[in-house]
Amino acid sequence: MRTQSSGPASHSANALAVDGLTTVIWHIVYTGTAVFDLLLPADSRSLKAKRSYVRPIVAALRRFEVAAAEVGLLDLHGRSEIGVAVVAADPAHVTEVLDACERLVFGRPEVEVLAARRSMHGDDD
Repeated sequence: MRTQSSGPASHSANALAVDGLTTVIWHIVYTGTAVFDLLLPADSRSLKAKRSYVRPIVAALRRFEVAAAEVGLLDLHGRSEIGVAVVAADPAHVTEVLDACERLVFGRPEVEVLAARRSMHGDDD
């Protein structure tokens, strides 16, 4: 019989019961985030124009199977902060996905990246 239980935020566990004994196997989960501070073109002086630049970037980021959204500077015309989050069992995979997201955002000719911040959390946090 297999059951799944919730443990600490960065772990999941599978319990396997055999002959009345329960063995718990923990799986480590790594999370990574990135936030990009963007300067938008001069013609993005309305929220509608701002959305026309931000929405395609967020949609392109989601193709990497990450959570992506505009997370800051929501009411400021001409600027935006886009956040990305990824979850994986391997820290190298988290790094690869965040690298790809960073390349995509830095490769957009219509925006200027003012700052990019990353963080990763795992078992040792």
